[in-house]
Amino acid sequence: MILKILVVNWRDIKNPEAGGAEVHLHEIFGRIARGEDEVTVVTHAFAGAPPVETIDGMRVLRTGHKFDFNFRVRPFVRRLLAREEFDVIVEDLNKLPFFLNSLNGTPTCAVLHHFFGSSIWKETNPLFASYVGTGEWLVRTRYRKLPFNVVSESTAGELIDAGFPPDNVSIVHNAVDHQLYSVDESVEKIHGQIVYLGRVKKYKGIEFILRALPAVRAEIPNATLVVVGGGDDHDRLAKITRELGMTSHVRFTGMVDTETKIRILRESEVMVTPSPKEGWGVTTIEANACGTPVIASDVHGLRDAVRDGDTGVLFPYGDVPALTRALVRVLGDDVFRDDLRTHAIPWAARFKWDDSARGVRNWLADVVRKGKIA
Repeated sequence: MILKILVVNWRDIKNPEAGGAEVHLHEIFGRIARGEDEVTVVTHAFAGAPPVETIDGMRVLRTGHKFDFNFRVRPFVRRLLAREEFDVIVEDLNKLPFFLNSLNGTPTCAVLHHFFGSSIWKETNPLFASYVGTGEWLVRTRYRKLPFNVVSESTAGELIDAGFPPDNVSIVHNAVDHQLYSVDESVEKIHGQIVYLGRVKKYKGIEFILRALPAVRAEIPNATLVVVGGGDDHDRLAKITRELGMTSHVRFTGMVDTETKIRILRESEVMVTPSPKEGWGVTTIEANACGTPVIASDVHGLRDAVRDGDTGVLFPYGDVPALTRALVRVLGDDVFRDDLRTHAIPWAARFKWDDSARGVRNWLADVVRKGKIA
């Protein structure tokens, strides 16, 4: 069965604000598109981007902008469906639903990394947080009958606890490109170097690493932090860094190319992911594949990706003293750190994008066979 697939997501991989959800979409559906299936992706426009572009075999159509995409995408897709037939529509849910299931007779399904829940209140103003919260409530009520594909056991449990039928929830884990992310023994570790990799957003919890750093340096004098990624929380974090007297020990790189990112992962002794929630945490597996253990919040998604005491260390979200203790232990205990590294590398090797793409493609074929759900 050859499939003609329509995927709708806020951003595509070339968007300056692309993150883990866009990596997942690109890696999964790019591989599907390299087979016999046709993949069309609808996302919002951004400065300098053409309205139509082919990226790794996927036709990318852009409409609307960052703040109005959810209003403009539905009529855009309606017009597209009037011109073309698709076998299946995939909503890649990220904050707000698009309600595409009601447009025509095409089977519709959803990909979900995680619900934001209360974490959205840590990121934005009360008005927009309420707006996102209402959108997620609508997903929980209006999408209950749709087939869902999720990236972790935590997200599957969240859906089932919210009343979604277990038979409608399929799990396909995130993965890593092992041709890019790998151990390179010629790259020397920089003793004491901590890395954060991801969006520089308030809700990501980077502030906790900064506040832990002075106490960590009291025990590990050469401890430093490299913050890799772009986002709108940079100025606030830079101010906190100055107030803590840590300016000379913290480096904000902004967005970097893949080669630079991989080099920083390889040379760092530990990565910290302190966010309140993740679908899975692609960067944790990328770090593990490069031979770097991860300290992460003990929250949905991250506790699936990080094996506490085996490939990394989990700490209670927002607990700066606990994060401090974890960093001091990992940086200061060479035997423990090497043990984590030894287990992290084969753990990451289990997660391959080819396997994940095959799993999603099989799931989509099953959705098509079952047909439209009322």
